[in-house]
Parts: sequence; structure tokens; C-alpha cells
Amino acid sequence: MKSHTSFLRRKRVFLYSSLLLMTLVASSWAPPNLFAGDETWLPINPADLALKAPIVEPDADAEAIFWDIRIDDAGENDLVLSHYVRIKIFTELGRQKQSKIDIPFLSGTKIKDVAARTIKSDGSIIELTKQDIIEKTVVKANGVKLRTKTFAFPGIEPGAIIEYKWKEVISNASANYLRLQFQRDIPVQAVTYHVKPSSESGTFNVRAFNMETPTFQKEKNGFVFATVLKVPAFHEEPLMPPEDNVRSWAMIRYNNLFSLLSSYTIQASRMNVALLPYLKVDADIKRKADEITAGTKTAEEKLERIFTFVRTNIKNTDRKDSGFTDEQLEKMKENKKSADTLKRGVGPGIDVNLLFGALANASGIDAHIALLPDRSMRIFDRNVVIPGAFRRIVIAVKVGGGWKFLDPGLLYSTPDMSRWQYEGVDALIADDRPEWVRTPFSAAEKSKEKRTAKLSLAENGTLEGDVTIEYTGHLGTDRKLQNDDDSPVQRDEDLKEAVKSRLSSAEVSNIVIENVTDPDKPFIYKYHVRVPDYAQRTGKRLFFQPGFFHKGIGAVFTTSSRRYAIYFRFPWSEEDHITIDLPKGFDLDNADRPNAISAGTISQHAIKMGITDDHRTFVYNRTFFFGGGNAIYFPVESYEQLKRLFDHVDKADNHIITLKQMTATN
Repeated sequence: MKSHTSFLRRKRVFLYSSLLLMTLVASSWAPPNLFAGDETWLPINPADLALKAPIVEPDADAEAIFWDIRIDDAGENDLVLSHYVRIKIFTELGRQKQSKIDIPFLSGTKIKDVAARTIKSDGSIIELTKQDIIEKTVVKANGVKLRTKTFAFPGIEPGAIIEYKWKEVISNASANYLRLQFQRDIPVQAVTYHVKPSSESGTFNVRAFNMETPTFQKEKNGFVFATVLKVPAFHEEPLMPPEDNVRSWAMIRYNNLFSLLSSYTIQASRMNVALLPYLKVDADIKRKADEITAGTKTAEEKLERIFTFVRTNIKNTDRKDSGFTDEQLEKMKENKKSADTLKRGVGPGIDVNLLFGALANASGIDAHIALLPDRSMRIFDRNVVIPGAFRRIVIAVKVGGGWKFLDPGLLYSTPDMSRWQYEGVDALIADDRPEWVRTPFSAAEKSKEKRTAKLSLAENGTLEGDVTIEYTGHLGTDRKLQNDDDSPVQRDEDLKEAVKSRLSSAEVSNIVIENVTDPDKPFIYKYHVRVPDYAQRTGKRLFFQPGFFHKGIGAVFTTSSRRYAIYFRFPWSEEDHITIDLPKGFDLDNADRPNAISAGTISQHAIKMGITDDHRTFVYNRTFFFGGGNAIYFPVESYEQLKRLFDHVDKADNHIITLKQMTATN
């Protein structure tokens, strides 16, 4: 019997399968009786070839005439998807964007019968050859390879039509819970899905997200189809919610007993049964727990000791720097209990977490398995069951009357903070009677960008000095994840490029980058900078922006209106302390300071500045925080007010002061 979902075979399957879910996409203007891989193509409509302007969006550079996908789930084991796409090119930018195609796929999936061709505006046709199709690996994570079939269209030009098709064969898969993506990065005149369900599935329904539910009709050979017309392109906006919450998509769900029983609480109960043995205490676990927690007086002290122990003494094979090759990982024995993880001193992140839970139990702290969604992927709704919604398995303990969630197996998490993706989400405690618990947010002061600069200003406008920037909390984790894979040389170059992107004349030297892979210490940049013409000289006056760290940074919100809600990832804070030694003979001519800006408990911004008693050094201090009261999500109706707040902050940060030459300099 064909399985409609991958059930738990090993304790890691739950976590890894969440990471491997594919988004399957397609469409069509009408249900053509043609499958990808056939030797023939649909006839070209002369009206499409003569089309001079897009139909769906007037300013589009390219537009899909149809996007068609056939989903055949009637086979014994494999799920087969046949794709067919036809696109009209209108502009040179459209030619550039559509000239290269990447078809991504994971292990367990075969891409077959790729074909493509260009129909030029004069009707001549250029076919893609098999030699033009390249397969390459683009990502390798958790032992899973993401590969692509890549090709470039020959002879593509404005006015041309391009089309391509391919067949996707997914082993031991089902259309149950399959995602149907309707909104793409280009507008589509007609999106069509054809579905042939499994004979064992009975009926199915489609749940739509951010769109009306499409209506399916019967067609030949056991298929049903639905077409949606004039689908606009998906246009990204800064600080918008995850794409799943704004793009138009749908999900197939078979109406069988298995689907009806696939609730989140049942998933949690199954996970608890599978993993609970790993939290049990045996003699080895008890002995080690007593050793680790000796001398501690509180539960918090015990948890911190145990967290540090498993983080530093168990080689986490999920880490990029684990030192294990793929071949070694493949041959590595599975830890069948937490005592195995303790004895061998090695295991994936989930084993690190389970060992932490067992040691916590052994020290007298009640530890539970908890399942967490990832709000960077989707703003979670516990009432809508979506496979893969739970992304992390962590340990939940009750301390001081409240729940605490710990994840030592996740790189850069700490006893006090996990990654931002898992804060402020509905976690499910996987007990016999699963319990929903909201994970806490970290306060804004825990994620701080602290910047210090000791600078000097020359009378020709050159600014020079030493800079230190320290990132903590989620900001520090972000920096570590951006840098830990890079060489020291690459890190230095990235920093130089970042500074020059806002200060084009800047010269950066003496770079020191600290704590790149340390999960506990702040991420730190130190460098020397020289910026010619930072201040503008006019006669006896110098005009310059004392907020050095904000010069050259544009406004957060630039458009007058907005389509989607505003979604900040987490609360954060900023603190700047800058001293600028003034050129000899110059003094303040105009140093009025911006007024404080307040958004109540949500945000505060203040700048204090002045000159030392000897009139030689200008001192600038700035503080800012946003997200107080965990306010990170704002409906689109709040955009005008939110934009006004950040515009005021931007204006204050770009405040200009004036120095005047009081005496002639030698």
C-alpha cells in the first residue's frame, strides 16, 4: 500500500523530513492533452507571438502565457509531476531575468525529459540540445544534496517566446499535503493544476492560502483540473511576513482516516512515544549528572552546567565545524539511548538535546520534549495542519512556575536565548496530553548593536580613527552565521565592502574580528577607518554628520504605500558612543541636537551631544530600541504611522552640525 506520508522510522526522520519538504509549482491557460517529455509542443498562437505588451501587469518585463503542471499520484510508489511553462519576453531586462533556468531537486527525486526552445519574433525556432543541460550541486546541508538542472535559452530576445518542460519523479511520495504554488515571480495569464489522486486516497480537498479556493473539474484519464486566471507576480517588500503568509498557494489534502488523524497533538504524542526513552535515567546518566551539578544550589545553575557540558563535550555532527566527512557520518553508529551519546561523545543535534534532557531529569528537573515551529518560514497557526510546520525538537523544563526552552544542539543558542525563529511561537509540549505553550521573546536589550568610535576630524574634512562594533543576542548570531563559513580573508573583505557601500571613499585597515564561532561571547568588529571628504568645507565652516555609523544608510521605508503587513524579526537595541577630536582652531557654530523620539513602550530614540570643556572634542551618544512589549508585527494599516516614526529616526540620525574656524591655524 502506498504511504501518504513518511512515518517515523528513526528519531531523526521527523526533524530532517521537515527540512526536505519541496514546493511544487505549475500552471496552464487550458488543460492541454500534453505531458512534459512528449516529443511535440503545443502550437504557438500567432496573437501571443505578436503581443507587444503584458496582459496581467502593464509594466512587466516578462509574462507567463501559461504555467501548467500535471500531478499523477496513481502509480504504485512514485509521484510524477509533469511541468510545462510558456513565457513571453517584452524587455531587455526580461530577457536577462529569464535567460537562465534552474530546476532544483533533492535526493529521492529524478528530473527527466527536460526540453526547452526559443520561438523568435519572426517565428524561427531554436531548440535546446541535451548537451546544454547541466546538473550541479548547489547546497549541501545535513547530508542532503540540493541539485539543479540548469540551462540557458539560445537566441532569447525581447519579443520572443520561450517554453520549457520537464518531468519530476519523486520516489515513495504522495500528493497528500502537496503544495500548489500559484503566485510566481512573474505574472501569469493562466495557472492550471491537473491532479490524478491515488486510487487508495478516496476524495481530496484543496485548502487555499491568501487566495480564493480554486474549483476543480473533471477531465480525461482520471484527472481533475483547476485554472486561475491573471495571477499577478509576487513582489517582495522590506520587512514583510514570511512568504507563506503572503503568497498565493494551496495544499492538497486526502480525505482519508490517516489525514483526519494527522493533527498536531497526535504528532506530538507519537513523537513523545518515540523519544521519551531517551529522556530516561540510567546509572551512567545519573552518575554524570551528579558530577556535573555538584555544588549547585538552584535549578537554573544545574541547567546552565548541563547545557555547557553537552555543548562542549559532545561532538555535534550537525555543526559545520564537526570535522567529520560525509563518509564518516554515513558509517557512524546511531545512538540508541542517551547513555550511548554520553559514552561515544558524538551525535547529531537532536541527540545532544535528548542527552541534555536525560541529564536534567537525573538532576531532579522535570524535562519534556517540545516541538517548535519556525516563524521565519511561516507565522504558525495551530489550527491549520501543515506538514513540516514543526522545525525543532527541544527540551522544555518548568522552572520558577514557568516553562523554559533549551536547545544546546542548535549552534549559537544559549541557556537564555534560542534563535529568533523559535521565540514568540506556539510550542507543543509532547506529553501524553500535549500542551500548547508560548515561547518567550528576548527583550530588546539582549540583542544589541553597540558601536564605539574614537575619531579625529582634519580641517580638510578627512575623518579618521578606530572603531569597535559589538553584536549580542540575535544580532550576534546573525553575524556569526554570516561569517563562520568564510575564511579570515573573506571576512575582512566583506567588512571593507560593507563600510564602503555607505562611505565610498572609506579606507579600512587593521581589521580584527573576534568570537566568530563562540556561542557565548559577542561578535566583535574592530578596525581603523579613514574617510576623505567626510566633512564639507565651505569658507571657514565645516559641515558634517556626527552620527558616523548612520551616514550613507537609506531610509527603512521608502514607498508611500504598502501591500503587506510589517514584520520585524525580533526586538533589538542600538547604542552609539562617538568622540571626534576637532581640527585645531575650529569650534561649534551650530550644534542643536534632534529632539527625542518616542513611540511609547514600543520604541525610544535619543541623541545627546556636546563639546568638552576644552572645546577640543565633540561627544555624540545615541540610544535606540524597537520592539518593546514584543511589538514586532504591524498590520498594513499601521504603515503610515510606522513609516513616519522611522523617517523621524532617519532624519535625526542624519543630523548635520557646523564647525566654524575661529582662529587661523598654523
